[in-house]
Amino acid sequence: MQKALVIGASGGMGYALVNELVSRNIQVKAFARNEKKLVALFRHHKNVDIISGDVFNEQDMMRASNGVNVIFHAISFPYLEWEKLHMRCLDMVINIAERRGAKIALVDNIYAYGRQSINPVKEQARKEPQTKKGHIRLTMENKLKNSKVPSLIVHFPDLYGPNAENTILYETLKNVAQDKKANFVGNMQVKREFLYTVDGAMAMVELALRDDTYNQNWNVPAVHPITGEELVGVLREITGYKKGVRTVSKGMIRLIGLFSPSMKEVVEILYLTEEPVILSGEKFEKEIGALPCTSYRVGLEETIAWMNKRTLKNI
Repeated sequence: MQKALVIGASGGMGYALVNELVSRNIQVKAFARNEKKLVALFRHHKNVDIISGDVFNEQDMMRASNGVNVIFHAISFPYLEWEKLHMRCLDMVINIAERRGAKIALVDNIYAYGRQSINPVKEQARKEPQTKKGHIRLTMENKLKNSKVPSLIVHFPDLYGPNAENTILYETLKNVAQDKKANFVGNMQVKREFLYTVDGAMAMVELALRDDTYNQNWNVPAVHPITGEELVGVLREITGYKKGVRTVSKGMIRLIGLFSPSMKEVVEILYLTEEPVILSGEKFEKEIGALPCTSYRVGLEETIAWMNKRTLKNI
């Protein structure tokens, strides 16, 4: 891979992917709609071309994809727009990749796995999603696999990290960093996975650099599952945070959803906070090597430091 296009480069995983690609001396085109945010994130980076545009505009996508070997699809949309936009976006990416002779590396989550009776979950696990969002992600997966484009699909659990603001953990981290009363979504005694985006990007780029990894699914787990109580304990050690942390239950979000359509969309995936899907990294470790495994302490320290640095810049 000599040149890569990252669409959704202004998001959490997109940001991490650009940084990881650059660290490997790969020329990167960072594509997103918001030029101001792209400039703020990447203006000091060498080997990064900033390209603002509309992923649904064919001319913008052809301009952005000129000369690239791999297109990293790191775009997601607000839950209310998933049904309308995700397939349209994927259709465009497949079309552009076919015309450019490029490969596709898709950032995916765990929704398509649905409820699983056995953890950790391997790539060959049966996918029978019970939610609308899970069906959308599985439809995307099948669409990509049935195309003529070489592709790899990487499943990640919930994410956290620098610039990862559209995550279930972000509001907790933001309020802790600002020393405000914080909320934690889900049962704080249940062990779940939170993957540091830097680790996820490192694993995904490693996969994308190889020829024998395409036309497959890959699971990339977090360093280990952790309870909300354990995670908050780490945050207290790092920051000295002393305020209480309120648990946000499914019932509370369902009640808020009566007045907020966007919160109503969150309810259907909250089963994952009670019945987590824990990913197996066995395939990656057997075929590629050791998974990146930043400790929660280090990952959270770096994330909080990034948040504080950004806050200072905005003052």
